[in-house]
Amino acid sequence: MTSIENPASESSWLKRVVEAGWFQNFIILVIVINAIGLGLETIPMVQERIGPFLAIIDNVALVIFVLEISAKLIAYRLSYFRDPWNVFDFTIVGIALLPMGGGLSVMRALRILRAMRIISVVPAMRRVVEGLLRAIPSLGAVMALLAILFYIAAVMATKLFGSDFDELFGNLGRSLFTLFQIMTLENWADGAVRPIMKVYPYAWLFFIPFILMVTFAVLNLFIAIIVNAMEEAAKEDTEMLHKDAVTLHADARQQTHQHDMLVQEIRSLRAEISSLKSMVKPGG
Repeated sequence: MTSIENPASESSWLKRVVEAGWFQNFIILVIVINAIGLGLETIPMVQERIGPFLAIIDNVALVIFVLEISAKLIAYRLSYFRDPWNVFDFTIVGIALLPMGGGLSVMRALRILRAMRIISVVPAMRRVVEGLLRAIPSLGAVMALLAILFYIAAVMATKLFGSDFDELFGNLGRSLFTLFQIMTLENWADGAVRPIMKVYPYAWLFFIPFILMVTFAVLNLFIAIIVNAMEEAAKEDTEMLHKDAVTLHADARQQTHQHDMLVQEIRSLRAEISSLKSMVKPGG
């Protein structure tokens, strides 16, 4: 008789493999090696010497990624796509499988996107991204506030300085770009503010409050909101782990209680049997 392999057992075996720690570490190693190889391809001297070898590494890494996703699809079936990180991995690897010749040569540059898969594999990085995504709704209000401040400051700067500094504040677009440069503190003094102060000595009364409000106040709100969202995500993870630990402890106590009850029942049965034996002996 020929034995028919049970698909459920095969799926369970694959699930244990893809969830194993050694498998995750192996995938991380492949991602890192693949990313280093793609970076070395950008160095002409290295590309001339070991270009074919780097191409082999890239193809082997792609085959491993395809096999990994295929194994997960077999193990989890359609439930694989319920996890957003799995959809992310599937999309990144799918982009790498697109043709790279002719007009689609830009796909060669997109191969480095595979390095982003390390985000989905490393739990710590995953929590950071989840914290950022969690913070998006709260960041909307801060971004709206920042946009209002930028618009007001750009209109004022155009009216105040546009006539003498057309390159910096000649219109609304140039003013917005200049104010963005000032916000980043990139050459803000010598590149923008000092030349203006030679013509308008009191221009610092406009720029200093703008820097204080936008750079040190509003942008720090971004950081505070993101950190708060990450702390909430970490707190939820801790609470979930605590809940799991409490559940396991309760299950263990229940099993211990059931074991004690069984032991008591066995002892009572033994006592009843011994009493029955003692009652039977005189009659015999």
